[in-house]
Amino acid sequence: MSDDNFNMSMRKFLKQVGVTSQQAIEEAMRGADTAGKTFDAKVVLTIDGLDVEHVVTGKIEGQQ
Repeated sequence: MSDDNFNMSMRKFLKQVGVTSQQAIEEAMRGADTAGKTFDAKVVLTIDGLDVEHVVTGKIEGQQ
């Protein structure tokens, strides 16, 4: 795979992850009482066929 194809496929994947993750978070928080609350969040990335497990943690503040 050329560097250009690799970069494009990675960018496409990461864009999909970002957009769909944001949609899932917004849907989960919509209508819930989140004011003044902070939620622990975690994303786990694995890649089949490679020995990859990457964990990202963070906090998401509820809507006012």
